[in-house]
Amino acid sequence: MTKNEQIIDYIKKLPIGSKISVRQIAQDLDVSEGTAYKAIKDAERDELVSTIPRVGTIRVEKVEKKSIDKVTFAEVLNIVEGQVLGGYEGIYKIVNKFVIGAMDVGDMEKYISKGDLLIVGNREDAHKLALDKGCAILITGGFFCKEEIKKIANEKKLPVILTSYDTFTITTMIDRALHERLIKKEILLTEDIMPSTLYYLEEEYTICDMKKMMKKTGHSRFPVVDQNLYVVGMVSPRDIEGVNLEKSIRDVMTPNPIVVAPNTSVAYISHIMIWEGLKLIPVVKNKKLVGVITRQDVIRGLKNMKNQPHMAEPFEDMLINQSKIEETPTGILLTGEITPMMLNERGIASAGVLVMLMSTAGSMAIRKQKSLDSIIDSFMIYFIKPLQIESKVEIYADIINISRKFYKVEVTAYHNEEIVSKAMMSAKLLRR
Repeated sequence: MTKNEQIIDYIKKLPIGSKISVRQIAQDLDVSEGTAYKAIKDAERDELVSTIPRVGTIRVEKVEKKSIDKVTFAEVLNIVEGQVLGGYEGIYKIVNKFVIGAMDVGDMEKYISKGDLLIVGNREDAHKLALDKGCAILITGGFFCKEEIKKIANEKKLPVILTSYDTFTITTMIDRALHERLIKKEILLTEDIMPSTLYYLEEEYTICDMKKMMKKTGHSRFPVVDQNLYVVGMVSPRDIEGVNLEKSIRDVMTPNPIVVAPNTSVAYISHIMIWEGLKLIPVVKNKKLVGVITRQDVIRGLKNMKNQPHMAEPFEDMLINQSKIEETPTGILLTGEITPMMLNERGIASAGVLVMLMSTAGSMAIRKQKSLDSIIDSFMIYFIKPLQIESKVEIYADIINISRKFYKVEVTAYHNEEIVSKAMMSAKLLRR
């Protein structure tokens, strides 16, 4: 076990809420402060610890990726750009619900409960009630609280957070952040679809060993690792064709292969596989091999993701869902209207939004014909004319050329039967 792994293991065993310092870990485990600092940063990336302004680094409970409805007080602290006045030891806890304290204390008592976060201004009576109910406090408007409140918060480990923003701004910030969080949580990551069984070859193995592994597993491509499980190469049947069986894998492998992390999005990996022509990519964490992902895994994952209901709606989907989509003999027709969200600061349709609609229409035309995902290789805009709000737009995406790997799509936007934009799109397909 490396020193980094020893420190991570040590951190995992610390009680939730414990303060962590570089100097203390360096002393406890007899390592340099530089080594301790690096390990703490690795633990932060793994969501084992969290660094909180004016508080320090503390051990936190990792929230599972798919627990979309859960948010910690520490996350709220970052969203509102606040500071902790008291109760920092509870900062890792999960918020039960948000309550806005725009009511009498008597009425407020009916709505708040243990684990809630009360959003309120400079109201001492509300602060006391919240803490009595086991409820944390977010004080808006830059107001401070009394020392008595801080003392109670520390005793009960209930965070009291201060922010300079007003209540309306705070609720808007939290709502926007949670919506973005929903979208991020729905993004399919490598770790979500990575097979649990892992096969690999060590660089000292021979071609004979590889052939035995191929026969045993039914796989033909393998990552190659060194004694530390660091990926040093990739090997496929083409690499060993006609090679002496006693030759080592190190001599025939392709060195320095492309690797991805467990938190890499599957959509991004599909693009890499298309661009580089790869059928398998090693997955590494802290440089060590933890899995592999194949083209079949990616295709299956993307297909399943499309069949799942979505809790949050990305901007592109919002635009598409406001439009009508029809199939044509050569592609699709997307019909919609310029809405306020599509306008730029000058009050006309944003060129970026129009390009997004046109490129999405082109990708949809390919997908409807082939049921395959594609990546845009090039998108050439010939011209764009200005469009104002409520303008009706018809976007035709027509497939004009097909080859084994490429599709060419002509995309034309019309308003009142006049061409307002025209583009040529080339795309690569993700095949098995």
